[in-house]
Amino acid sequence: MKKHNFGAGPCILPVEVLQKASEAVINLDNSGLSLIEISHRSEPFVKIMDKARSLVRELLDIPASHSVIFLQGGASLQFMMIAQNLIKKGGKAAYTDTGVWSSKAIKEAKLFGNIEVIASSENNDYRNIPKEYIIPSDIDYFHCTSNNTIYGTQMRHFPECPSVMVCDMSSDIFSREIDVNKFDLIYAGAQKNMGTAGATLVIVRDDILGKTGLKIPIMLDYKEHIYRESMNNTPPVFAIYVSMLTLQWVKDKGGVKALEKMNTEKAKLLYDAIDNNKYFKAKVSGQDRSLMNVTFDVENSKSELFELLCSENGIVGIKGHRISGGYRASIYNAMPIESIRVLVDIINKTQ
Repeated sequence: MKKHNFGAGPCILPVEVLQKASEAVINLDNSGLSLIEISHRSEPFVKIMDKARSLVRELLDIPASHSVIFLQGGASLQFMMIAQNLIKKGGKAAYTDTGVWSSKAIKEAKLFGNIEVIASSENNDYRNIPKEYIIPSDIDYFHCTSNNTIYGTQMRHFPECPSVMVCDMSSDIFSREIDVNKFDLIYAGAQKNMGTAGATLVIVRDDILGKTGLKIPIMLDYKEHIYRESMNNTPPVFAIYVSMLTLQWVKDKGGVKALEKMNTEKAKLLYDAIDNNKYFKAKVSGQDRSLMNVTFDVENSKSELFELLCSENGIVGIKGHRISGGYRASIYNAMPIESIRVLVDIINKTQ
């Protein structure tokens, strides 16, 4: 039976990416060597790294003022690295609190300076994106999270920022067009929408670095990683290779603009089915609904039937996060619309 993977992460990947990656583990480009046994400083892997970074630049139209690096430690390590690289001694930063991951970012940043939470949707169980807030001008940076996987909310528009602007785009990067010039630092764990776990993408404007007046450990210093071209230590070769293949797949599909159109259509199809079934209720309403993570509840009397139909039709990863409960359909770039139609058919049959 075909499986339809609606899991929130690690994400669904294109079949052709999985095929090419599996072949490379055995024999990379007919070299007679496995991808995961070659030197990370060898010409074959240097080409892979260069192509991955080049594709990031091309797909997001990144200006020369910004560097592109691949790191390890996931977005969670970035919570601390950002603060250590950007908060001056005695300085402060402003954050919006829109869910679990932004809350964790705030907690880590507080170890390095004064952190002001200028807006939060916690009192509404994180079911909306705050909008009426003012970003102070006397801060070292402003931090926001573009998409919240657990609660199913997404920033459709970004505020004008009088200071350095930082954004965690782990779960919606490459899913829609963005103006990179608005941001000074973007970071994203690969396993949500651009590859497999193990690699973290960072896009950073060079001239915001080296201004804290503080000494930063080498492995936590963005400038060091930029200088070493993401090769300060052995990089996660397999994860970067899969990201490169996935980014090439995005390009072959027509780029980010084309995928944004497809993602919008997929989300509308699913939200319409949920809204039109009296036994289903979306957790988020209006313009804050995520195009990547659709969260919803099912009336108790129908939940058993819904889960049975999902099981019978190969739907996996549909359960909501343990924190929020209910159900969650993560419909990242590689999720085909055919799988959405299977889920919609199940929703329609849950009567």
